[in-house]
Amino acid sequence: MNEVEKMRSSRLADMSAPEIQVKFEHAKRLLAKMRVLSTYDEEYRSLLEELVPGIPATSVICPPFHCDHGDGIRLGGHVFVNANCTFLDGGYITIGAHTLIGPCVQIYTPHHPMDYLERRTEKEYAYPVTIGEDCWIGGGAVICPGVTIGDRCVIGAGSVVTKDIPSDSVAVGNPAKVIRKNIAKKYRSLIA
Repeated sequence: MNEVEKMRSSRLADMSAPEIQVKFEHAKRLLAKMRVLSTYDEEYRSLLEELVPGIPATSVICPPFHCDHGDGIRLGGHVFVNANCTFLDGGYITIGAHTLIGPCVQIYTPHHPMDYLERRTEKEYAYPVTIGEDCWIGGGAVICPGVTIGDRCVIGAGSVVTKDIPSDSVAVGNPAKVIRKNIAKKYRSLIA
């Protein structure tokens, strides 16, 4: 198992390994080009599709955007990621269809060893983050490694999500806590 495979499977991986460094460099070069473009520039979309392979045509990530690899990001259709977000995608970041990500949202998958001597090495874990369909992640929210947010959730602006959030929940605070169920209104006929 190489270091990329270790990283993607939540095992302790050596971030200094050449196969990981190549991925970092590729992403950083694409992101640098994207920073001077808008979502309306033709070149922007082709760079985004190279950075995030398989991104649906209906999904958008607004610049500036920051990530570690890009190929660890999996988006459903009609996902909107607002400006100045950071997705550290050592572990997979999966976002369901019709989810809205506010500006300055940070999604982290890396997790450093707790032992300070181990932390001095260039090794880390990466735990996947999953966000369901039809969610709204408020601006400035932080989603921590290994978290799963269910479908139809609303995460309040500035919240820090450290634990899983069940579907149909509204969660706010630091650490984020569920404050109520999110009951959908009967607008389905307008959407269909």
